[in-house]
Amino acid sequence: MRINTNVQSLNAQESATLTNNNIRNSLEKLSSGLRINKASDDASGLAIADKLRTQASSIGQSIANGNSAVSLTQIADKAMAEQSNILDIVKQKLIQAGTATTSSEGRKAIGKDIDKLLTQLNNIAVQTNYNGISLLQQSAGGTASAASQIFQMGEKSTNTITLTAGTRANTAGLQGMSALKISAANGGWSAGAARAHMASVDSAINQLNTWRSEVGSTQNQLESALRNMMTQQTNIKAAESVIRDVDYAAESANFNKQNIVAQAGTYAMSQANMIQQNVMRLLQ
Repeated sequence: MRINTNVQSLNAQESATLTNNNIRNSLEKLSSGLRINKASDDASGLAIADKLRTQASSIGQSIANGNSAVSLTQIADKAMAEQSNILDIVKQKLIQAGTATTSSEGRKAIGKDIDKLLTQLNNIAVQTNYNGISLLQQSAGGTASAASQIFQMGEKSTNTITLTAGTRANTAGLQGMSALKISAANGGWSAGAARAHMASVDSAINQLNTWRSEVGSTQNQLESALRNMMTQQTNIKAAESVIRDVDYAAESANFNKQNIVAQAGTYAMSQANMIQQNVMRLLQ
């Protein structure tokens, strides 16, 4: 019997150290709620989980972009809806001015109304913007066509949706409306002149409806993309959770097991140390 080196005790100590490390790791997982707290827990799992997290956050920003884009299209659509109402009223005024029962003075008053209405149509085109971006014309000071709006709707550079350029919802861009405004402002027009402008208003309404159709179809595309991305984000987060998050039931069972092993190891160590005491009996 050897007493200088207590091999049994050393073995018990080594096992106790390993068990305590396992308990510490288990407590870390239970306290954080994560199965992977550091790369050494699962190197490949960490790489995959981090990639999924980046993908989910990228899609989250794309969803925010999409909601902003939908708001932009709604602003443009509502503004053009009001412009369409203005053109409807202008058409009614022209019909009123075009009949023989309306006096010359009445036509002058109608001309003033139409001039004011078309001025407001231009005001809407100037004022309608989203975060400073003009939507119905080139800019607040420029009456050319509005620029294309490209919305980033995914994690790749090619994941975009475009609101096509071309909207020019002002009297300069709506067919015949500049001439109608000049005529109405002068106030000296006849019933025949009023009737001659009716077809121009119809063409302007058709133009406006074409632009509204582009905005509406873009909004539908954006909303479809949003629904798809929300589903993707949910599924990606679920996939990340499977890899990164701890299973509390399994880890609690493991923690209890390690505690039992630790207690048994402590008892084994005490027994190993008691073996040395048997030497004293040999010397008595």
